[in-house]
Amino acid sequence: MYSSLAAAAAGFGTGLSLIVAIGAQNAFVLRQGVRRDAVLAVVGICALSDAVLIALGVGGVGALVVTWPGLLTAVGWTGGAFLIGYGLLAARRVLTPAGEGLRTDGEAAGSRRRAVLTCLAMTWLNPHVYLDTVFLLGSIAADRGPLRWTFGLGAALASLCWFAALGFGARLLGRFLARPAAWRVLDGLVAATMITLGATLVAGA
Repeated sequence: MYSSLAAAAAGFGTGLSLIVAIGAQNAFVLRQGVRRDAVLAVVGICALSDAVLIALGVGGVGALVVTWPGLLTAVGWTGGAFLIGYGLLAARRVLTPAGEGLRTDGEAAGSRRRAVLTCLAMTWLNPHVYLDTVFLLGSIAADRGPLRWTFGLGAALASLCWFAALGFGARLLGRFLARPAAWRVLDGLVAATMITLGATLVAGA
């Protein structure tokens, strides 16, 4: 019993340490959260995608993907181009603001379908996600022997808790982001994060 609990706790801690760092997913979830736009769908996609990738890693799929380096190269180019494009859109919002702050009244702005598709691309076209979940977590879980799936469950739970806290907790920033200048700062951070990560992926592909 104690061994299972320890394995789950280790998975939770390891998973949390990998996803808390600022990245493309986190920046996107944060922005959706403060806009209150398709938050449940975005959080669900991120958490479920991580759970699937962690399961693949624990199941040993990572070792098979290593034999196809061309696949990671293709994902790197595609994901990098996507992140740079998204970052440029955020940068354009900084340079040409609409003059309004965050509005939390009425219906959420934006398209739920667009948010879902963007979230899926942000997750599945980012090689860093595969490195963290499939390869790194998968290799660490392998050392746990028969408790590797318990370890993986803990890591998946960490992902769910983090994205839920980030997405639904972001609305606490609503009053602060009601000022146009503050919203431009957030978009600036998103732009810098996306463009930097995108350029890194393209350079390493």
